[in-house]
Amino acid sequence: MTLSGDLFIVNFYHRSLKGHDTRNGRECYFCRLSDPDFEKRKPQDRLVQWQQSDNASAHLTEDGYVRHRMAELMKKLQATPNLWLRESA
Repeated sequence: MTLSGDLFIVNFYHRSLKGHDTRNGRECYFCRLSDPDFEKRKPQDRLVQWQQSDNASAHLTEDGYVRHRMAELMKKLQATPNLWLRESA
């Protein structure tokens, strides 16, 4: 950093932030409760954007989105056991 008059000039080696930094994320509460393998996920796959609710589209990575959807499907299957058997009979 250099001082030019009253302004500080920051060097150009710093990356520009685009608003999608992991510091803006938090762990998905739904996935933490629903997915038994949540602790085995990569740290980025656990995070959702802090200003959104815990839904699949709020995840920061595609893998986190897919795993959230899989957890939703598993929860629906557990809530309606043997539903497909009743429909096929």
